[in-house]
Amino acid sequence: MTDTEDTEATQRIDVVVVGAGRMGQGIARAFLAAGMDVTLADVKETDEDRAPYRKAAEQQIREHLRADSGRPPQLVVCDRESAQIRLADADVVFEAVPEVIDVKRDILSWVDAHVADDAVIASTTSTFLVTEIADLVDDPSRVLNAHWLNPADLMPLVEVSRGDRTDPGQVERMTGLLRRIGKIPVVCGPAAGYIVPRLQALVMNEAARMVEEGVATATDIDLAVRAGLGTRFSVLGPLEFIDWGGGDILYYASRYLTAQLGDRFRAPAVVEDNMATHRRGLQDHTGFYEYDPESIAAYQAGRTREFEALLRLRGPELRAEPVLSERPVPPPDTDR
Repeated sequence: MTDTEDTEATQRIDVVVVGAGRMGQGIARAFLAAGMDVTLADVKETDEDRAPYRKAAEQQIREHLRADSGRPPQLVVCDRESAQIRLADADVVFEAVPEVIDVKRDILSWVDAHVADDAVIASTTSTFLVTEIADLVDDPSRVLNAHWLNPADLMPLVEVSRGDRTDPGQVERMTGLLRRIGKIPVVCGPAAGYIVPRLQALVMNEAARMVEEGVATATDIDLAVRAGLGTRFSVLGPLEFIDWGGGDILYYASRYLTAQLGDRFRAPAVVEDNMATHRRGLQDHTGFYEYDPESIAAYQAGRTREFEALLRLRGPELRAEPVLSERPVPPPDTDR
């Protein structure tokens, strides 16, 4: 271990999660599982349900916490008043309150008034852009969005969204912290839907549309995704897969599907440009990625081994009988 890695491994980071709902509890579990102390602030306003809510959150977290052979990480679950003291020492604050802008305005203004000047403030919102969140505090340079996927303690990905006013150093600080606890951060700009929600909305809507049109049953569509699309994309990302199979295949498939099913399948300009300029992926040694001709065979063999390992793991599960019963879907209303 290098001196830098040793310093990062032993450096104390004070983490405060504001909001003790499902997302807040999941984030707290992620840090605790990595051996880091966490303060979980329950900011519910009503006294009569704050205490039982706080107790339930603490119990749920402790029940899911993995055993640790060393010093157990410390979890502090506190109310809004007690959290003010914790905020003063916080290095990173995650805001995880309901997706209501007035609620976020109130909480972020309160956080901003009590947190140290150099602390990172990260909203976990999936609804509001980081540019909107940044307007709710005095110093927008330390604000970013950290979009965790539920369940937050189990899903490895965290989407970090930075705005034009976000200090790049704060982005590096956040991504470094996330890597330290075993997460995989990706960085994106202030765009609606981040990366994953934008992609999955298209897939989920198209799946529902196929059920509506009678193309296939829900069971077969879900199995097709689990055994095909999901398995494939867990090894090759969609852009890497375009290069792998050839951008020309996507180009022609998009033209056919557009003619048959409509403009939602029209290829973006970058796909057409790559086709016109012979940037079709592996066959041209360039596409969305660059490929060294001498390394292509080793690259393909490595990805194939990943597929084989995954299929050995998932194969028996995918071949099992479905566990859900489908609800009959009425024919679509043709008058709509």
